[in-house]
Amino acid sequence: MGLLYVLSSFFGQAELYAQTAGESSGSLGRALDIFWNYTAFSSVNYKYLLMICVGLFFIYLAIRYNYEPLLLVPIGTGIIIGNIPIMEGFQIGIYEDGSVLNYLYFGVLKGIYPPLIFLGIGAMTDFSSLISNPRLMLLGAAAQIGVFGTFIGAMALGFEIHEAGAISIIGGADGPTAIFASSKLAPHLIGSIAIAAYSYMALVPVIQPPIMNLLVSKKERLIKMKPPRAVSKLEKILFPLIGLILTLFISPSALPLLGMLFFGNLLKESGVTNRLAETARTSLIDIITIVLGLTVGASTQAVRLLEDPVTGEMVNKGFLTSGSIKIFVLGAVSFAVATAGGLLFAKIMNLFLKEGNKVNPLIGAAGVSAVPDSARVVQHEGLKADPSNHLLMHAMAPNVSGVIGSAVAAGIMMSFLM
Repeated sequence: MGLLYVLSSFFGQAELYAQTAGESSGSLGRALDIFWNYTAFSSVNYKYLLMICVGLFFIYLAIRYNYEPLLLVPIGTGIIIGNIPIMEGFQIGIYEDGSVLNYLYFGVLKGIYPPLIFLGIGAMTDFSSLISNPRLMLLGAAAQIGVFGTFIGAMALGFEIHEAGAISIIGGADGPTAIFASSKLAPHLIGSIAIAAYSYMALVPVIQPPIMNLLVSKKERLIKMKPPRAVSKLEKILFPLIGLILTLFISPSALPLLGMLFFGNLLKESGVTNRLAETARTSLIDIITIVLGLTVGASTQAVRLLEDPVTGEMVNKGFLTSGSIKIFVLGAVSFAVATAGGLLFAKIMNLFLKEGNKVNPLIGAAGVSAVPDSARVVQHEGLKADPSNHLLMHAMAPNVSGVIGSAVAAGIMMSFLM
């Protein structure tokens, strides 16, 4: 009897242990399954991976070739962050109310960051070359043909008129202005438009030289321009005041951009607000550039399913759509058209100028508002033709006028469409 009791106790304990072990094993399996579902690996697809590769490529271009690193590194990192698949409801994603990224993205959606960037640009820009030779402002205006050409192209490709207006600013090669116009006209396209605009700004050294080689002859490249005259302090102070009043009477809708641009320049040139000017052109613009680049990049989610208000079906409103591809194609064409417009207008100007006063047509390429990269490209191309022909200071005149011109064009576009 004692032996039977011992055996029954042993087998009973063994059965209980087996049952407990089975439950523990099942609990562990469920825990691992839950853990897997919470990781990004469970919902990743090739679209997310493709966008992450784009982000890595941006960072590669910035580090390896020094293409606009202050822009491409934050944007590239943002693209990677925005394309990590996450479960909604944890207030993490950029489109989730209450998340940190969403609060930071508010400055993009409401057009807060671009005017602050213009403030910094104004505080670091020397308008002396433009003041000394005002006729070069026409080259910046001529390059804006890219804006209006892009508008026509966007309409032809089936974009709604407000979307076309927002897309058109890519033609000015001005990232902050493109973001500002998009925030007013087509907020749902901000990511695509901003990435296109900043991409082409970064690729200025790649895109512009072939167009220069095609349209400017070797003889024209050798034209040497007279050195810019010395500009007085009074002229430098009066320029932002006159520019502010004149441009805003022409295009009141551009007030947030041009108002801050000329205000920043007044801080610089007045000589009595050096601390404010220094803050605007260093700390402030650096902080805004970091936040803007990161959030714009993070907004480019490959997949973002939203309910169609008409059909009720879930459709992808993410970055990888046919609309984004069209925007990138339009951006490339418009940038080329803007560059060509500046070059050709410089050649036309020379028909009416006397020998000795002619302009080197290369500086027309700086009419796009990619400051100061397009001016540097002009300098590089000029030195290739003649090592003693320095065009940088001359190119800065159409370059900074291109910044003003793109903001005016955006203001006119918004006036008609808002």
